[in-house]
Amino acid sequence: MALPAVRSSGPLGRWDPFREFEDLHGRLGSLLESVAGSVGDTVRAWAPPAGVTETAEAYLVEVELPGVQRDDVVVDLAGIELSISGEVGERERQGLFRHRTRRVGQFSYGITLPRDVDADRIEADLADGVLTVRVPKTEAAKPRRIAINGK
Repeated sequence: MALPAVRSSGPLGRWDPFREFEDLHGRLGSLLESVAGSVGDTVRAWAPPAGVTETAEAYLVEVELPGVQRDDVVVDLAGIELSISGEVGERERQGLFRHRTRRVGQFSYGITLPRDVDADRIEADLADGVLTVRVPKTEAAKPRRIAINGK
């Protein structure tokens, strides 16, 4: 039994799945640009990867900012809105630039905090490319054990 031959009009080459992901990423980026557009001369910020955890004492907001200096980051609290913003600068390079997956430009991350936080004791620390913002809870919000009365 003979099997049908598969013919292609283009040259045969190696299939590169990573190239397909890069093409898809580029097409999605172009689609988002065309849908969202740019607002005047403003530059849209990107959001860095972040995680929020809760302990009995505080909320911890960890934001990945590799290569960012402390002076290039701003942490603000307005009411219960915590915002982290800054800019990753372009590095000087020699030679012909071929490919980049590293993000540059302005970044912004925001989160709405619960109302049970102590805004006066918020601390921020940048170490090893991770910004950690510790937002303590108020005394009323901390869990406590209730004593049981009776026999």
